[in-house]
Formats: sequence, structure tokens, C-alpha cells
Amino acid sequence: MNTWIEVPNNTDFSIYNLPFGIFSKKGVSKRVGVAIGNKVIDLLACNKLNIFTDLNIDNSVFENRFLNDFINLGKHKTNKVREILQKQLTDETSKFKVHNDLIFSMFEVEMHMPVNVGDYTDFYSSMEHASNIGSMFRDPDNPLLPNWRHLPVGYHGRASSIIVSGVDINRPKGQIKPVDSENPIFSSSKRIDFELEMGYIIGKNSKLGSSISTKDAEDYIFGKVLFNDWSARDIQKWEYVPLGPFLGKSFASSISPWVVTIEALKPFKVQGPVQYPEVLDYLKFDGLKNYDINLSVSISPGDSEIETVICKSNFKYMYWNMSQQIAHHTVNGCNLNTGDMMASGTISGKSKDSYGSMLELSWGGKKDIILDGGYSRTFVEDFDTIFMRGYCLKNDIRVGFGEVKTKLLPSI
Repeated sequence: MNTWIEVPNNTDFSIYNLPFGIFSKKGVSKRVGVAIGNKVIDLLACNKLNIFTDLNIDNSVFENRFLNDFINLGKHKTNKVREILQKQLTDETSKFKVHNDLIFSMFEVEMHMPVNVGDYTDFYSSMEHASNIGSMFRDPDNPLLPNWRHLPVGYHGRASSIIVSGVDINRPKGQIKPVDSENPIFSSSKRIDFELEMGYIIGKNSKLGSSISTKDAEDYIFGKVLFNDWSARDIQKWEYVPLGPFLGKSFASSISPWVVTIEALKPFKVQGPVQYPEVLDYLKFDGLKNYDINLSVSISPGDSEIETVICKSNFKYMYWNMSQQIAHHTVNGCNLNTGDMMASGTISGKSKDSYGSMLELSWGGKKDIILDGGYSRTFVEDFDTIFMRGYCLKNDIRVGFGEVKTKLLPSI
């Protein structure tokens, strides 16, 4: 497809993408927008011009603080909105060309949390990451716990502290146990880490007591975002036995503002890793369920504008795919709701430059991560900024996620 609107070369937000988000600007309230190149299309203005007239969507769906009401319309309408926009943006006689007030520059808008997250589940689905952690803290010869190859491990995280890109966070405080001490102390965390993940947003409700099959699971996914699962490793290490992560994770998780629909990602489906031993029947699936999404993490030291890429990974490495995660999540009858957030778990590859956390990159703080400009790190320091980016590329089709950017500030 070719669009008449000018878009930069190698833009994440091509005509094949058209992700949804919530934006505002001076004189314009929070509302649903779509990204194309470095522009934002105002869907409320489009609806008032009857561009979506056959869909009978109320204006309140688009003039909204979150995407939840829009997502709740169902894919038969949300997919149609994308199709109509694609047609308008490739039609030289489009209404868009005579109504300049429909389109804004990205540089003049503010982006907000795209969804109201009711519940949040974080998985642990990269074999490379789980093996690295197991080798570091348990047994290098048997790094995976006995259940890991049989089910997608996950835990219920804190939804209220999920924030959008650009929101700074403060270094958390809590109990840590120094290596040379018999008792814990109260302190600011000394080991703040990022975790390179991807999140996906549930697109429709399921009923309490029912289960979702791997065949139907993708029907429940509206779209995906980049996800930085911030971690305080020293707080986490002391607290996690026996019930798992708590304060070491709940202080913040950062997401990218634009939600890329699962439909826009279909051309990038690939085969996932071979699963052995054979999984139980409810986790079996047919077809391609992994996605070829190039991912990277960069760090900019606090007193520098220099940005260094320290990790290059890919979502296709995930051992447990999203369909299996949803099937396992609901096999006991747990219901899902529109806007629920699921995170993949840290996405690491086999090579050392593809490790998706500083814990792995510095191997528990024993190895310096060398940055451009003469800097080095083992964990994130105050005033450092972490950037995560992701995109798919196949032939000339590029579909990307933009970035999630977060600065770490001192404790308060």
C-alpha cells in the first residue's frame, strides 16, 4: 500500500501498522488517536465527519481517557476502523486531505496510558532467561525448576503502578539483606534493573468458570506494547521465598503508548522453539504462534546524552507463546477482562548481547557493562534513562512499536 501522507523512511508507524493510543494537546481533550508516520489522526474528529458512519460508534467512545470502550466494540468494528483509515490514507480523494484539523504532528501532542489496566499477569516464558537465572543462583547443570518445561510460569502483578513511556520513576526502598549480614536492613535498592518484555492487552471478556483454548486465544488479544518490567533485585532476592515477587516488582512497570493490533502483526508470524517434553493437551497448538519482533535496549547515563545499545533480542525466542499463556491462565476457570495486561517475561536470546536484563548482562553484578563515552554499569544508576524499542520487518513492510523511555530518579 502507498499512502499520500508523507511518512519518514523506516517509520515504525507505516500504513501497514496504524496503532491505537490516547493523546491530548492544548485545547484538545484526551481521545483516541492512530499513528501514521510522525502524525496522529484524531478519531473523534473522523467520527464527527461520518467517516465511520456505517459502524454507528458513539462519540464518547473516541473522546475517552482510555481505549477500553473502543476495544469493547469488538474486532468486527475495531478492525473495520483500521481498514477504513487505510483506505482513506491511500485514496487521493480522501476527506482527510481537505480537513487538516483531523491530523496533528506527534511533536505537539502528549501521549497517555492507552488502557485502564484492571489486572496484570507477568509470565516467565524465555528459556534462555530462566536458564541464566537458574545457573546464576541455583545449579548450572540443572538451571530450570522441574515445572518450567511443563507450564507457563506466571504471577499476579500490580496493575496500579503500570505507567506510560516518559513518566520518571523513583528508586524504591525496602528490606534488603547484605551478604555480610545476618539480618536485613531497610535501604534504598542498590540493584535496580530493567527487564525487556512485551505486553499484550486482552480484547474481550471471558466468563468465570470457562477456559480459552490455544485455538481461540488470539481472538482475545487486542494488541501489543513494549513492556519494561522494572525490578529491584536485592529487595526481590530477600522477599520472594515462598510467595514470589512483591515490592521488588510492584514499584513500576513502563509501557509504550501505541498499541499495535495483533492483526497488524500477522505477516510476522514464525515457528517457535521446539517444546520438549511434549506438553499436555490443553497447551498443544496448531500453526505459527510466535512473532518475529526485533527488540533492543539502550541506556543513556544520567549526566550524558550518549545512548548505548546494550541488548538486541527478539520476541520469537519465547518458549511459551501467548496462546499457551492464555490457555494456561484460564484453564482453572479464571476469567479475563478487556484491558487486562499480560507480560511475556524477560526476553533473552542465546548470545550474551541478547540478554534481556542487566542482571544477566552483568552476570549478577560481577561484570561491567561498558557504555560509550567511557561509562560503565552493573545496574541502573540514578538519572540513567532506559530506552526499549521494537519493530517487525518483512520485505518492505515495517510495523513497529516506537519506544518506551523511563528515567530513574533518586529515592524520595
